[in-house]
Amino acid sequence: MTERLIFDAHCHYDDEKFDEDRDELLSSLPEKGVFAVVTNGTDIETSERALALAEKYDFVYAAVGIHPESAPDTDVSRIGEYIDKVAKLLTHKKAVALGETGLDYYWDIPKAEQHIIFEKQLRLAADVKKPIIIHDREAHGDTMDYLRRYSPFGLLHCYSGSPEMLREVLRCGDMYISLGGTVTFKNARVPVEVAKEVPIDRLLLETDAPYLAPVPFRGKRCDSSLIACTAERIAGIRSMTTEDVLKYTKENAMRMYAI
Repeated sequence: MTERLIFDAHCHYDDEKFDEDRDELLSSLPEKGVFAVVTNGTDIETSERALALAEKYDFVYAAVGIHPESAPDTDVSRIGEYIDKVAKLLTHKKAVALGETGLDYYWDIPKAEQHIIFEKQLRLAADVKKPIIIHDREAHGDTMDYLRRYSPFGLLHCYSGSPEMLREVLRCGDMYISLGGTVTFKNARVPVEVAKEVPIDRLLLETDAPYLAPVPFRGKRCDSSLIACTAERIAGIRSMTTEDVLKYTKENAMRMYAI
C-alpha cells in the first residue's frame, strides 16, 4: 500500500461534481496515498453535508462556516442566528475549523454583508479557539485589515497574494498558507515566488477540489490524490524531495487542525 502522506487542507467533496461517484472516489483515496482531507462547508446546509461525510469516513474532517458567495442568501438582520448554528456545528467531534469564510470581490456580491458575516466568524473562531479558513479573492487590502485587527489563528487558503503580502500575513497572527494546483500552471510566476519564500513550517497543500486541478490534469475534475503533482512542483522550486514536501505539509496540517 502507498504510504499515506497527502493531507488535503481544503476541498469541497459535497460539490455536485462528485454526485455520480462520491463514495467510490472517497473510498479509493487512502490507497492513493491520502492521509486526511478537510472538506469545507459554504453555508449551513453544506456544512452539515461536510460533517456527514466526516462521520462516514475516518480520514475525512470538516470545516463549517458561511462563504462570502453565500452572503446574498444570508439575512444579516438575523446573523446572530446563523452564527449560533455555526457555533453548534463546531462542537461536532470532527469539525476541525471554521470555514470557509472571508471576502470575495471577484463576484458582484454586496460588500457590506460580506464584511458583517466575515467579522462575526472571526470573532466566533477566536471565542471557540478553532482555526479559521479564510477565502481572499481580489480583496487583499480589506482581508489584511481584518488580519491586522484580529490576529487570527488559521489558514489563508489558495493563497493568491504577493510575497510581500505573505510576509505581513505571517506577522499578523498564527497563520498558515496553503497552495494548490495554480503553482503548477504555466504562467504561475507569483505563486512560484510564494512557494519559494513561505516558511516550510507554515505551508499546507490543498486542492480546492473539484476545482483547480494541477498540470497535467488542468481543466479536469480535481481530487485529493492530485496533490502529488503540486508537491512535486513545489519540491522542484524549493530543491527538496516530493516526499519531504508531503511530510512537512502533513505535519503542519495535523498541527493546525489538531488532528
